[in-house]
Amino acid sequence: AKCQGYLKTISLNKIIELIFDKRLPEKYCLPIAERKSMPKIKICGLTRPEDAQAAAELGSDAVGLVFYAQSKRCVDAAQAAEIAAALPPQVAKVALFVNETEANIRHVLAHVPIHTLQFHGDEPPEFCQSFQRPFLKAVRVQSAHDIQAACTRFAEARALLFDAFVDGAYGGTGHTFDWRLLPEQLSQHWILSGGLNPDNVAHALKTTGATAVDVSSGVEQSAGIKSPEKLRAFFAAIRSAA
Repeated sequence: AKCQGYLKTISLNKIIELIFDKRLPEKYCLPIAERKSMPKIKICGLTRPEDAQAAAELGSDAVGLVFYAQSKRCVDAAQAAEIAAALPPQVAKVALFVNETEANIRHVLAHVPIHTLQFHGDEPPEFCQSFQRPFLKAVRVQSAHDIQAACTRFAEARALLFDAFVDGAYGGTGHTFDWRLLPEQLSQHWILSGGLNPDNVAHALKTTGATAVDVSSGVEQSAGIKSPEKLRAFFAAIRSAA
């Protein structure tokens, strides 16, 4: 099927398919008007190919693969490559690191087709920029100053990801932060994260005006195992708010 009348986003490595007039399967296509109005959605903390496929079929723009040994959602390069292979080309693969060494990051990049890096620890801007990849910088928000300071310090980031501050934890906590701390205008692209789930994401979008969201624990049945029902409910709630 050719998905006629639908928006298709094809990565450069799929140009050869276009030459032969191939198109994405219809299950990965949404109507143009809907895709233009929908916030961008990243499903993070994937550990199984089947969960990645489910997220893609629902319309996920990106998936997050966690390379942080202390996380219950941690995967190694071999697992990540298997998950990546299960995804269609228009879904961005994001590798999440927390205060990781350069050598280990480069090992992942050599074995997994990663599009974007996500730094969730205390990495300085120079380190984040050193891999010649687009990157996201997570900000564990405690105050409005944290938000503004990150916009200035990480001006080269593709986007900032605003998450809840939980002492000793780096994401995936299920906690929200005070959305009132977000200013009306920011100099950076940004992603809303932290404690989102099917029950609060529509309210979060209406309250903050976010154009991109990130979710992990809020769509799980257990750590690293996504719930098909919660995934469907999460996407439905976002579409209801769009």
